[in-house]
Amino acid sequence: MPANQTILFAFPGQGAQYPGIGKDLFDAYDSVKNTYEEASDTLGYDMAALSFFDPDNKINLTRYTQPVLVTHHIACLRLFNELSGNAVQPAFAAGHSLGEYSALLSAGAINFRQALSMVSERGKLMGEYGQGEMEALTLEYDDARALADEFYCGVAALNLLDQTVIGGLADDLEALAEAMKERFPRKRSTRLKTEGAFHTYYMVEAAKRFRAVLDANSFDEPQIKVCSNYSGGFHHSSASSIRSRLFMQLFNPVLWLNNLNCVVDQGVNLIIEFGGGIGKGETAADKRANLEGIVKKTFRRHDSPPQHLAVINTETLENALREL
Repeated sequence: MPANQTILFAFPGQGAQYPGIGKDLFDAYDSVKNTYEEASDTLGYDMAALSFFDPDNKINLTRYTQPVLVTHHIACLRLFNELSGNAVQPAFAAGHSLGEYSALLSAGAINFRQALSMVSERGKLMGEYGQGEMEALTLEYDDARALADEFYCGVAALNLLDQTVIGGLADDLEALAEAMKERFPRKRSTRLKTEGAFHTYYMVEAAKRFRAVLDANSFDEPQIKVCSNYSGGFHHSSASSIRSRLFMQLFNPVLWLNNLNCVVDQGVNLIIEFGGGIGKGETAADKRANLEGIVKKTFRRHDSPPQHLAVINTETLENALREL
């Protein structure tokens, strides 16, 4: 591994799932099979069948999406560590929304079975008690917040300086989008079909019910610093603080831009992204890393932008191992 690298392990959130996710790695590596078997044993359903074939059209239901992605995150992470001989050690970990649980796992704060059980219940509650949809705006935070406040919506995520995600009821989002066309005619908005307005006040009831799940789980002190979506900085090491911030994360914006700037300010010059995949192609080989575009856009004018590598399929795995 090249010297003087300060590494962040990163994990994407919902939207990075697709039917067939993980099958290429599962077919090639026994350790991946073991991870999927552990997930199936923990959750009581066949994680491989759901992830690879999705026979009942469940993969995009939040209660299933979240454990599907965590399983793929950790399968990719474990395989990478196995094939690299654990030679690549991160200084930090971060995850976007759901990915924060995988980040905490990678830092030793929770184990795989805990993570699966928690996100399974988290997804179930978000699907059952959440309302609304989400809209991605090519606006800076202050402008997006002003529109959201006017139309009973809330800011759900700050992904880029000029990309803010809003959550609200469908009719309110329609009204907001129309107002945006008039006030910002050169800007775009895109509806995101989700089971709710995640990370807004529409998730408060889900969060209240999820608190008991958080309280029932033990959290060890993370072995490396882990980013908090809620604060935009790092988690404190105490279990009570981690629980509280995961609770608050459910109905407050994901401050992903703040997380990225925070770790780069701390010297991160290599980001390795594990799991998920986006793109129009149907196979794993057709997918690209979910967070790569955000990372590159965030630091395109940076004097020394961090390198981005991904481990999301066999091709990216082999490339990452070559690079390192």
